[in-house]
Formats: sequence, C-alpha cells, structure tokens
Amino acid sequence: MASVLVVEDDQFVRSALIRHLTDASHTVRSVGTALEALREVAHLRFDVVILDLGLPDLDGSEALKMLRGITDVPVIIATARDDETEIVRLLNAGADDYLTKPFSVEHLSARIAAVLRRARSAGREAPPSPVIRVGGLTVDPLRRQAELDGVRLDLTRREFDLLAFLAGRPGVVVARKELLAEVWQQSYGDDQTIDVHLSWLRRKLGETAARPRYLHTLRGVGVKLEPPVLADGEGEPPR
Repeated sequence: MASVLVVEDDQFVRSALIRHLTDASHTVRSVGTALEALREVAHLRFDVVILDLGLPDLDGSEALKMLRGITDVPVIIATARDDETEIVRLLNAGADDYLTKPFSVEHLSARIAAVLRRARSAGREAPPSPVIRVGGLTVDPLRRQAELDGVRLDLTRREFDLLAFLAGRPGVVVARKELLAEVWQQSYGDDQTIDVHLSWLRRKLGETAARPRYLHTLRGVGVKLEPPVLADGEGEPPR
C-alpha cells in the first residue's frame, strides 16, 4: 500500500485512476492543478506522484521542476506526448518514470510497484562497493560518481545506475530484459526507455551509436560496455 497523489485535470481520467488505485489498497489524494499539487506535497508525505503534463494553470514539466525543488518523492509522468526529446527532458528534469497515454491500469500498477521498489532499495544502507575502472572510465558506486579520463561526468540517477551496471560487467552483452529487471526494476517495459538513456549516456561519454567507444549495441541481443580500441587495434584492459 502506498500514499499516492494524482495530479490530473480531466475529471473522468482522475476518477478512473482514483477508483483503480483505491481498489489496489493505495491511499489516494487528487488535485487538478499544479499549484494545488505543490501545496499538497509541501504539507503531506506521499510515496509517489502521478503527474499529468496538460494542466490548466502550469505545464506539467514546469510543475515537475518546482516539485523537485521541495521534495524527492518519486514522480511518474502521465503524458500524451511521445516525442523523444520531450521524454528525455522530463527524465533529466527529475521524473522517475513516464507513461504515454492511453495506458492500462495494469501498466500503471506495474510502474508504481517498480518505482516503489527502487525507492525502498535506495533507502537501504548498502555495503561498500569497489571502484570500477574500464579503460579511462571510473565508476564509484558508493559515492555515485563517475569520471571519464579524470573529468567528472554529470549523470542523472538513472544514467548512473545504467552505467554502473554495465561497467560492472565489462565485455559482457547484457540483454534488454535484464537491464529492465536490474536497472529499472521492471519485468517488462518499452525499449524506448533504454534507448533514450543510452543515447544521453553516449553523449556524455563523447560517443555516438554510429561511432561507439564504450557502449556497444548488438541489435536484437543487448548492450555491452568495454574499453575503447586503441590505434594499434589492442583494447585497453579493464583495471
């Protein structure tokens, strides 16, 4: 059971969400505007927020930025916008997940459960983890820091989780299903979620899908991280 805030201005959609979440034993509060949502979050504790983008007083993306200024509560975006650039912008602005409308109540339940599992895992004290080095890449899971050739990488939470998971298995091809299960804590999902994060991670590593250095995609198989190949054809061994 979780405490859920639904931010949705469409009364029909809002009522359906409230009914479904209540039937699933969640405690639900709902509002129809961004300002009401900010007031609710400022005064009450929630486990997750379902945030619509098409709000009457303020665009949901702006509301997300304001929410992130006062709380780290997990936020699932509910949007009819399926543009990749918009999705990436929302994830980088602090969204924990997103759903493209229309979506089923079963899909929403699965996303809520995954977000809550990640939040619980993040709250547990983890034992010290060794620093991972692959070529010029250094990943410190304990401090949640990564460097490339001595330069600190500015990564989102999910980008770091993805990088750390792959770096911990250098040269191993990891299936997308495994990435969803281990990084996103989901048994199923949209491949676009992985593609978006890989695309932005590549940019921060100074590479592209066409000219990869560390991240290599094997079509229909999965993704692997390995050190770049040197000019003489020999790869840098993991350290």
